[in-house]
Amino acid sequence: MCRSRPLTKGVLVPCNKRSPVRNKVRRRQWHSNPPKETMKTRLLLAVAGLAIGSALPTFAQQTNTPDPQLRQKVLEMAKNFENAWNNNDASALAGLFTEDAVLVNNSGPVYGREAIKNYYTDLFQNVHFSDNVTTYDPNSPHPIGTDGKEMWENGAWSMTWQVKGGDPVHGKGYHASVAVLEGGALKKRMLISNVTPPPAATPSPTTAPTTVPSNQ
Repeated sequence: MCRSRPLTKGVLVPCNKRSPVRNKVRRRQWHSNPPKETMKTRLLLAVAGLAIGSALPTFAQQTNTPDPQLRQKVLEMAKNFENAWNNNDASALAGLFTEDAVLVNNSGPVYGREAIKNYYTDLFQNVHFSDNVTTYDPNSPHPIGTDGKEMWENGAWSMTWQVKGGDPVHGKGYHASVAVLEGGALKKRMLISNVTPPPAATPSPTTAPTTVPSNQ
């Protein structure tokens, strides 16, 4: 039983102490009937979890399984690059790019199909290329947008080159690009490639430094 206690003479302070039985009843009511906001939050989290769980298989399928027809066009494009490189044909290589394409390699960016053609023309005057092999990642290409006309892909390349007066050198590297469908064939809108440096060797005091030409 709670009794009021005197603070000063003639003034009583009411007792605020709740009954233990009443506190137990209130706790039972809260646990059996949680606030509505808490129930809404739990429901939303459950729905979001179901949505994410059902979307993951579809996303994996879209990113890991290339369209068979687009995959075939990518392989045809790879063959066209191989033929153009092995024939040292600047016009054929430039024809595999869009008019507004960008080529980026170890030498820097080259803008536009005409400039790309001039770049390869100058390159083939001083270096001869052969044994080009261009491959693409098994999951390429990856669509960009929903119309199926633009995509990105990545892969690897290898070839042999010989600078005039020098010995043949075999090199390799990686490439990534954005391609678009033009006239039923894929053409590069942007191509980025690198030359993988050879394993480091202990330099000799009499060995002169050499430079590796940019390719792909």
